[in-house]
Amino acid sequence: MDTEGLRSARLEMVEIQIAARGIHTAWLLQAMQDIPRHHFIPPDLQAHAYEDRPLPIGSGQTISQPYIVALMTELLDLKGGEKVLEIGTGSGYQSAILSCSAEQVHTIEFIPTLAKKAEENLKTLDIRNVFVHIGDGGLGFLEAAPYKGILVTAAAPVVPAMLLDQLAQGGTLVLPVGGMTGQYLQVWQRQLGELHVRDIIPVSFVPLRGQYGWKEDA
Repeated sequence: MDTEGLRSARLEMVEIQIAARGIHTAWLLQAMQDIPRHHFIPPDLQAHAYEDRPLPIGSGQTISQPYIVALMTELLDLKGGEKVLEIGTGSGYQSAILSCSAEQVHTIEFIPTLAKKAEENLKTLDIRNVFVHIGDGGLGFLEAAPYKGILVTAAAPVVPAMLLDQLAQGGTLVLPVGGMTGQYLQVWQRQLGELHVRDIIPVSFVPLRGQYGWKEDA
């Protein structure tokens, strides 16, 4: 239930944590006002849903800090109607934000129980343009490639080559790259057949699993 208190906290989150830090994309600010972050968080933590921090969602995973969700989304530079790939569905919050601009969002989750819960969360909000897949996110989702935007919500030791291969001309890949305990948020862009990369800010994400990620015992 989106009570008046929760909505007020969400509007304050957008104003203080996001807009005041330089996020200005109109559709994104509106999406973060409209999408109830508490809906994607376990009931015992919902009182903390609009705080300026990540929160656990089970299975050793987290929902990202609201500002980081906004920053990574804005870095994709979506204009509306694009096809987007997300790696690391989690509880589905980032997918829901992306759905407010993209025509289609394909999202891949490595942990089946999280994928199922994310589907339930998205269905409850009647979000119909997000398609949840279970698998190794580092391999991408070739069936729907190429993508104008690819967003990875887990840290990779190196940029997965198969994600770069599935990036459309003029497309953007946003992901954290680095070690297990700290990474840099990077933006990769394919322009005129060439790839360009830039570092944005230091971040700390849970590790990517699978062929291009970290081993379970790492």
